[in-house]
Amino acid sequence: MITTSAVKAGEYNEYYKQYIDQVPGSLGIAQALDKGMEETRDFFASLSQSELLLRYEEGKWTPKEVLLHIIDTERIFSYRALRFSRMDSTPLQGFEQDDFVLSSDANSRTVDSLIAEYVSVRQCSLLLYASMTAQTIANIGTASGSPMSPRAAAFITAGHERHHIRIIKERYL
Repeated sequence: MITTSAVKAGEYNEYYKQYIDQVPGSLGIAQALDKGMEETRDFFASLSQSELLLRYEEGKWTPKEVLLHIIDTERIFSYRALRFSRMDSTPLQGFEQDDFVLSSDANSRTVDSLIAEYVSVRQCSLLLYASMTAQTIANIGTASGSPMSPRAAAFITAGHERHHIRIIKERYL
């Protein structure tokens, strides 16, 4: 089982350490992503409509926008993981998360549709990472000008959602 201790500093940009550190060290990739799916689904389903549309400060995202940001980011990181696991050495560009959120129209969607999309994306990610071998999940490519391995991408994904849920609990509710 691959845990966060297997991910070395040269496999990701130092910025992402904050997300990897959010994942309990005893969890493997599948466990971290599966547990995160349950927690994230249940958390967003528990929010009221008014809570889902709340901004704790002018210009900050609503919880609905945060959820769609989590979905978009997972898609991008899974794509990176796929490319790197297949030994693609093409450097991959970054993305502007604020532009993604501005054009997402997340607030006009139902929370049920967002959760369904989230679960679908997560299930695809789980299958993708399960298909990788010990060798291919450790391959390193370049994303946003920095190294990244598929196993780092998996734990970054798991920690990223934990980070955003913590922020919502601390600043919104």
